[in-house]
Parts: sequence; C-alpha cells; structure tokens
Amino acid sequence: MAWHRFEEIGAWQRAWELSEAVSVVCRRHSFRGDERLRGQMQDAGRSGPRNIAEGFGRWKHGDFARFVRIAKASEVELLNHFREALRAGHISEAEHDRLDHAAKKALKAANGLIHWLDSHPDPPIVRDP
Repeated sequence: MAWHRFEEIGAWQRAWELSEAVSVVCRRHSFRGDERLRGQMQDAGRSGPRNIAEGFGRWKHGDFARFVRIAKASEVELLNHFREALRAGHISEAEHDRLDHAAKKALKAANGLIHWLDSHPDPPIVRDP
C-alpha cells in the first residue's frame, strides 16, 4: 500500500465517517443537559481520525500501528458511549444500531491496517542527493 495522503487510508476514512456521525448526534438539544457524555463522545469520535493521521506522519510502521491502536481504543470507547446515550434517551434504538455499525466498520478497517503495518517492513529511507 502506497499512500500519499492520510485521507487515502481506508481506516482513516471509516474513522472520519464515524466522527461525523458522532458530531451530528452530539449537536442535539438533548445533550445540552449531559455535557460530560457529549464531551466524551466528541473527544472519542475525533480521536480516531486524528490518531490515524498522526500515525501516518511517522516513518516506521510500528510507530504508525501504535497510533492506529490508540484510534481503535477510542472507537471501542464509542461503543460504550452509544449504549449510555441510548439509555439516557439521547438516541433511538435504530440510531444506536447505525452508530454501532459505523464504529464496527471503523474497527474492522483499523484492525486491517494494523495487521498490514505489522506484517510489512518499514519503507526505505529516501535521502536527498
């Protein structure tokens, strides 16, 4: 896999989609009384694409994979937050299922990226003449 920009990475794309879905839900009036949950959801949602982008900026695959694992942990955290949001009445069962599905797609993509990074050697260092 040869990416030139982090936006080309499937795991980043799925994480961004998840982040966007979380952002839309968190703008609801019902979350105004639940600032803590809203803030935790927003932070976890933003963490996925942010960490994958940062990892892309690292040279070594192991370092990149470490950041993808951080993104993955935030995506798992969102699964818990979605249950809390459902219990608190901020989202419907159908919305929970849609968000849960988006998180699981992001997790699957992150797992695939981690596997690829762990199983391929680091790219060669290119030196300017």
